[in-house]
Amino acid sequence: MVLWVFGYGSLIWNPGFDFDEKLIGYIKEYKRVFDLACIDHRGTPEHPARTCTLEHSTGAICWGAAYCVRGGPEKEKLAMEYLEGRECEYDSKTLVEFYTETDTTKPILTGVIVFTSTPDKRSNKYYLGPAPLKEMAVQIATASGPCGNNREYLFKLEKAMHAIEHEDEYVIELANEVRKQLDLPEEVKALLKPVVSPVSIKPHSQAHVSNLQRVFAS
Repeated sequence: MVLWVFGYGSLIWNPGFDFDEKLIGYIKEYKRVFDLACIDHRGTPEHPARTCTLEHSTGAICWGAAYCVRGGPEKEKLAMEYLEGRECEYDSKTLVEFYTETDTTKPILTGVIVFTSTPDKRSNKYYLGPAPLKEMAVQIATASGPCGNNREYLFKLEKAMHAIEHEDEYVIELANEVRKQLDLPEEVKALLKPVVSPVSIKPHSQAHVSNLQRVFAS
């Protein structure tokens, strides 16, 4: 048994762990949305960043990169520990199937575990929910944290999707709106500071995972 990691956000351009194989592919019935708060990397509790999570969407597909980790339990454990720390805002994992362009009707991997967030603000403190495009763009344009600013995250994702030749129209539209905000005069941008509720910090609970093939995603 090997460990597979599916990335649909920053893992596409920065996996951050030792891997042995990389595949470009997609999962079905999910779309990428910027509805999850990040308070420790690209934002703060007072001004959370917006980062990727997945949303159920009938007929949709979400492209990304799958990384394979071989080498035994210790190597897999190191990758898993890294991912659990990095993906701490995601409160659930869902089993899905992974496809490539080779065969769009039959998955090449099953039992793929995807890091996602429960779309409920009461049960998931990190879930921001949807917002008007301009409001989201203002938030992304102005948020920053220990690992950099929020807009860099978005622009790197846009570039990464272009690099794997599967651009995301939603990402492009949001990135273009952020660029508009950044082009505004300073006095105007000062008036557009986003009003966002601080995200409470709570202990991270372990997401439940079935004992099927271990393939992780975020």
